[in-house]
Amino acid sequence: MAIGSKELAPVELDTFEDERLVDELKKAKEELFNLRFQAATGQLESHGRLRAVKRDIARIYTIIRERELGLRATPAPIEVPEKPAKKSAAKKAAAADAEATDAAAETTEEKN
Repeated sequence: MAIGSKELAPVELDTFEDERLVDELKKAKEELFNLRFQAATGQLESHGRLRAVKRDIARIYTIIRERELGLRATPAPIEVPEKPAKKSAAKKAAAADAEATDAAAETTEEKN
């Protein structure tokens, strides 16, 4: 059994889009940097975490490379349906101003 992060299992990484894989790679590299810094200053409590993060980075690089070579399928982008737009405060204010202008115009016409 791999020691790596539970949330970065290969099955779950297969479902990530390329952009998210790159983001996860950046996070893992930052964590590795911080862990190495802690190790150098003697503050690291769990040396096994270094190994796990290195494996996570290698796993992400492997998936990215396999996708480039066409050995692993890239997930189809998920299309999120657009939600109907709610009226924002600015739109409500603009609508109220338009109604007030129309009402003022009607009263002006009635006087003439």
